[in-house]
Amino acid sequence: MTKSQIIKQVAEEARIAKAAAGRAFEAVIGSITQAIKKGEKVTVVGFGTFSVSSRKARKGRNPRTGQEITIAARKVPRFTAGAALKAAVNVKAVKKAEPAKKAVSKAKAAAAKPAGKSKKK
Repeated sequence: MTKSQIIKQVAEEARIAKAAAGRAFEAVIGSITQAIKKGEKVTVVGFGTFSVSSRKARKGRNPRTGQEITIAARKVPRFTAGAALKAAVNVKAVKKAEPAKKAVSKAKAAAAKPAGKSKKK
């Protein structure tokens, strides 16, 4: 789903203009960005938590030359899904019950077999 599709859906569900939905969407995204830029956690109950995580400097290799390089330490945005979001994604599909097979009596099964072709030794 793209940004414009989200804005369109929000506008339809909230019965507001697309422009207003777009401004609201931008305000939410901007607020989350500013908060995590400051190092704060942003928790949306039932949805998840946005935060900043620090990665240590580490050694890597240039794939073209094989030369060892140092990858600088950096901060990265992180999202942890909330319990309600996880539950919504992991809903198990309910299997339809298969119709029960009719039991065939031994007498009917024996009658269906051709007579005289027994494999007894």
